Amino acid sequence: MINDTQIKNLKPKEKLYRVTDALGLRIEINPNGTKIWRYVFRWEGKYTMLSLGHYPNTSLRKARQLRDDYKQMLQDGIYPKHNNSKNDTKHKQLTFKEVYEIWFDKMKKGNWKPSYALDVEQRAEMYLLPALADKPIDAIDTKMLIDLLLKIDEQGKFDTRQKIQSILTRILSHAVGMLITKSNPAREISSDLFSKKEKKNFTHVSTPKDIKLLLSMLEQAIGTTQVTIALKIAPHLFLRPSELAGLRWSEIHWDEKLIRIPAERMKIDNKPHIVPMSNHVVEVLTKLKASNLDSTLCFPSPLRNGRSISTNSILQAMRKVGVDKELSTVHGFRHMAVTNLNEKGYNGDAIELQVAHEISGVRGVYNHAKYLEERKPMMEDWSQFLLNLLAE
Repeated sequence: MINDTQIKNLKPKEKLYRVTDALGLRIEINPNGTKIWRYVFRWEGKYTMLSLGHYPNTSLRKARQLRDDYKQMLQDGIYPKHNNSKNDTKHKQLTFKEVYEIWFDKMKKGNWKPSYALDVEQRAEMYLLPALADKPIDAIDTKMLIDLLLKIDEQGKFDTRQKIQSILTRILSHAVGMLITKSNPAREISSDLFSKKEKKNFTHVSTPKDIKLLLSMLEQAIGTTQVTIALKIAPHLFLRPSELAGLRWSEIHWDEKLIRIPAERMKIDNKPHIVPMSNHVVEVLTKLKASNLDSTLCFPSPLRNGRSISTNSILQAMRKVGVDKELSTVHGFRHMAVTNLNEKGYNGDAIELQVAHEISGVRGVYNHAKYLEERKPMMEDWSQFLLNLLAE
């Protein structure tokens, strides 16, 4: 619940937004600074919304009293707007934007990461709200959604189209579940209507000769200590770029020779990830730790206080020594390792777990402790393989 001080401190933004009180009461802050009380309730199986007046003319206490009065009228079968019986009342149906906001607020307060919530919000504002915001939810049909998605698809934004289609489906499924509408027109959309994205792996090298060339080039990298060291151990760990750049000392477990990355830092599946460290990686990080005692980050940015180096800084260091996009990317180290470890005959599931890929079916619940014991010598072997190539 909110209080008067909080309401007074609510400042207008570029776009309209609402703050929830309780039991369907919320206050709407418009870009021009006006604040309007809104009451959301269900009528004849559908959600609708009424205005209770402007703040401060209608105080918080008065708005709550009106809400309680209206709730009682609803229980008596009376639509509160005009004090008419429900058989004579015509009411305003919620728009797509209002339904989206109900869904987004609920999901955001759940287990969404802030970065994911921001991504969804930006995609909705760019692709969904301009076309659908003011349309009553029941006026939205399958053809309307197909036309919207085809426009995105025709621009070659295949990933964006898939994500927008997923967001649409989830919003409308929520609306059906909340009895705001009766059907979900997004479920009727076939993926065959859209272009198929050609699947491409990240550029990487795989032969010992090419790997040796790549490692030799990486040894010539210049720049800050943080960037050059991160770049040089990247092939030994084959973490995702963001996981490597954001590595923290608290994630290094020296006695166990393990890196334990918590779930909230994992990009894909929100599960903690364990990386066995080879003797070489332990040696490199030990020296780095001795020269970096004033930061919780393994690779702190020299320019942004309290932040890690960026993934782009690692990539640019590669590019400066001649490793172009046709030869490899930071992400390509993962594919390089997977290809060679499979050829060496290591357990495929152990390799997939090492690159933090999800294993489906019964195999996915196999004893991970056993896989960890398999991965320790595998990572030592891989690291030694790279060192031997470089020494030849």
